[in-house]
Amino acid sequence: MSVLTNPDAIDTYQLCTLRSALKLEIIGMKRKGQSAYSILKTMGYKGTKQSVLDQVINEINSRLPADWKL
Repeated sequence: MSVLTNPDAIDTYQLCTLRSALKLEIIGMKRKGQSAYSILKTMGYKGTKQSVLDQVINEINSRLPADWKL
């Protein structure tokens, strides 16, 4: 088990959790509180749910090492 102490690693982990939540929202699952889509929109992502998901996946892939790609 590892601990995330680097701010960049924490941001990447947050993007990963929002990516997973957005995938579930796309297939129809609801979430209490603010949706992952609206959180990502406030973070600067634009477009439909699917295009925001694609943007988030590309952002995560650009942050991860080459052998960890999604």
